[in-house]
Amino acid sequence: QVQLVESGGGLVQPGGSLRLSCAASGVIFSIDTMAWYRQAPGNQREFVASITNSGATNYADSVKGRLTISRDNAKNTVYLKMNSLKPKDTAVYYCNAEVLLISRSRLAVWGQGTLVTVSA
Repeated sequence: QVQLVESGGGLVQPGGSLRLSCAASGVIFSIDTMAWYRQAPGNQREFVASITNSGATNYADSVKGRLTISRDNAKNTVYLKMNSLKPKDTAVYYCNAEVLLISRSRLAVWGQGTLVTVSA
């Protein structure tokens, strides 16, 4: 069983900062790309940022310059540093990982989501 456990969500004021964490656990051979998605009420889930196992990053245009994705391969953990937060950033943030098992079977694993609320 492979799980992604997220933490760091909560209430923050506009202009504030927050850091989300997502740790993968279980018997894993390797993790390829890790990514963050978000879903606001009434909206579809949208891509936020991704990072490969070598550190290459990709961001949605809406968050470039404000959000930074990083990872610690030794801890199988991905982070999302969120600066200059806006009310429009309010959403449930989901972690995603492309996992290669010992058997070399490939899995796309999702976290349970963590709520970020940006409000005064």
